Amino acid sequence: MDKIIVGLGEILWDMFPEGKVLGGAPANFAYHVSQFGLNGYAISAIGKDALGDEILQILGNKSLNTHLEKVDFPTGTVQVTLSGKGIPQYEICEGVAWDNIPYTDAIDALAKRTKAVSFGSLAQRNDVSYHTINQFLDAVPENAMKIFDINLRQDFYSKKLIDASLKKCNVLKINDEELIVVADTLKLNSTSEIEIANKLMNIYQLNMLVLTKGIEGSYVFSANETSFLPTPQVEVVDTVGAGDSFTAGLVASLLKGKSIREAHQKAVEVSAFVCTQQGAMPEVPDKIKVLV
Repeated sequence: MDKIIVGLGEILWDMFPEGKVLGGAPANFAYHVSQFGLNGYAISAIGKDALGDEILQILGNKSLNTHLEKVDFPTGTVQVTLSGKGIPQYEICEGVAWDNIPYTDAIDALAKRTKAVSFGSLAQRNDVSYHTINQFLDAVPENAMKIFDINLRQDFYSKKLIDASLKKCNVLKINDEELIVVADTLKLNSTSEIEIANKLMNIYQLNMLVLTKGIEGSYVFSANETSFLPTPQVEVVDTVGAGDSFTAGLVASLLKGKSIREAHQKAVEVSAFVCTQQGAMPEVPDKIKVLV
C-alpha cells in the first residue's frame, strides 16, 4: 500500500432524472484504483453542506482515502441526461467547491509520495484549482506517472490550457471525439487518428497515449508498441465513469509490473463491467480485481 495514486480535481453529484449519483472523473479514478489494492486518494473540495457531508459518508463507506477540503462554496452538481444509447450529456454548475481546491501542507506532503496522479482540464477552469493542480504536478517525484485525462466538457477549455497540460503530463488519456477537437485546436493538420496520436506523442514527448473509441475499441500507444483491443459487447446501462475505470485498470496494472498489453486487457475488462452498472463507482467483482 505504499504506492499512492491520486485523482486530483472535481468531485460532484451527477443528478440523473431518477436521482443523484456520486461522480467526478478524478474521484472515480481514485476509487477504482483502490479496488485494485492500491492506495488511491481523491483530492478535491466540498461545500459546508449536506451534499458535502454525504460525499464524506459514502467515500468513507467505500474505504477511499480523501483530502476533501471544506470551502465556502456549494458542493458541485451536474445535471445529467442520457441518450437512448446511454450516452451522458452534462450541464455543469459553476462557482462550486471543486473550483476552489486549496493547496495545503497535507496535499503537498502527499504529492511528494505520489506514484501516479490523474488530472483533467475541467477542474482547471478556475484559478484556485488551476494553481493547486499545477503546484501538485510540480511537487510529485520526477518518475511519477502524470496522466492528463483531458475530459473536455462544454466550453471549459482553451488552446493555452490544453497545451500547458500536455507539457505537464507524461501520459495522455483521450477519446476519439476529443482527439479531433485537440487536433483542430492545436492545428496539427492530420487526418488519421493514429497520425494525430503519433504527433501528440512526439511533440509533447509522452510516454504513453491512450485513445478510447467507444464501442469500436481502444488503443494504447507507447514508444515501442501499439496495442489495440476491441470493446466487448455488453448490455449498457450507462457509460458514466467507464473511461475513469479504464484508466484506473491500466494504471494499476502497469504499477504492478504488468505489460502494456496485459494492462490494456484489464482496462477493457473493468470498463466493460462499469458500463453494465448505474453510476460511476460500482463495486467491481473480485475476479476483475485480480491482477494476474
